[in-house]
Amino acid sequence: MKQNQATMNHEKIAILGGGNLGTAIAEGLVSNGKYRAEDITITRRNTHSIAYLSEKGIQVTEDNIKAVQDSRYIMLCVQPAQLPALLDEIKPYLQPGSHVLISVITSVSITQIAEGVGKDFAIIRSMPNTAIAIHESMTCLAFNEKAAEVKAEVQDMFDCLGSTLVIEEELMAAATVLCASGIAFYMRFIRAATQGGIQLGFDAADALKIAVQVSKGTSGLLAANGSHPEQEIDRVTTPKGCTIAGLNEMEHHGFSSALIRGLVTSHQRIKGMKDD
Repeated sequence: MKQNQATMNHEKIAILGGGNLGTAIAEGLVSNGKYRAEDITITRRNTHSIAYLSEKGIQVTEDNIKAVQDSRYIMLCVQPAQLPALLDEIKPYLQPGSHVLISVITSVSITQIAEGVGKDFAIIRSMPNTAIAIHESMTCLAFNEKAAEVKAEVQDMFDCLGSTLVIEEELMAAATVLCASGIAFYMRFIRAATQGGIQLGFDAADALKIAVQVSKGTSGLLAANGSHPEQEIDRVTTPKGCTIAGLNEMEHHGFSSALIRGLVTSHQRIKGMKDD
């Protein structure tokens, strides 16, 4: 987990939409220590399910308008179908040059948001994942021209919650698949590895512990060495060994192609959401 060494940031943030991702962002910002809990407001129609955030000092409310009026950064974290009504609600209270809009909404473009609030706003699309709650998100960011002045600030905000990558907006659908949906894909691999461990004789808890730690170690090796996966695979495969035998059997049953096809199918679904 990253340790934040930066000074406290007193910019106020409104998270409009207290779903899984919205709450993960709120908790990540607070637990990192860079933002004060009282400087973060999160909204939801029914606040009962996120009332526990109040115990951490986060402002919890049903009032989107007050949240916007009290904050500089406005994070849009609702479902795509809910966005038009939300923008209509808050538009009269948004101030160009003051408010910065950050959207984590799948398949909604910067242009669509600008059409809802006006073209004079700094607008950023962000695609993090739920690991943001533990400062381990991979977050892709895309900025419009008006957001140039806050680019460093916004990237710093998400850097303290994991790693960031600035991309062209046209890659946002692909980023959604690899960053956000990717959590589910990797979880499914860990689950399968756990099930295999149980079949090999481990109890469920021990099999899961091994699968999780091996996954962490695998990612750590690539990050630390800057190597390609095949280089690390070569380090643990020997002629006629058990590792290459297992790898070949997995590929025989379409391991890599199944994963790639899953990614492509998810990407096609996101593209299709624009027309739904």
